[in-house]
Amino acid sequence: MVAALRLLVFGFLFLSVIYLVARAYARSVHREALEKEWAEHPKGDRDQFVEEGMRAYERSLWPRLLLAIYVVPTVLILVAIIVVNFF
Repeated sequence: MVAALRLLVFGFLFLSVIYLVARAYARSVHREALEKEWAEHPKGDRDQFVEEGMRAYERSLWPRLLLAIYVVPTVLILVAIIVVNFF
């Protein structure tokens, strides 16, 4: 039981670090794309354009898909535990 609790805690911490790094990278890539788009077709204030684009990005599906970083490994570990213990 202690080993399972340790796996849960350290696994969550490890996945949290991976999630935060992936989220920061994805936001950075999207911000760069917005800045490049504005540079090709400048219209209005650059900072406002980028901030509106980032707000739209945060409401989109892509940031939510990053939560699969938590779901996929957790499901795979649970399946492995079930297969090893019951089959």
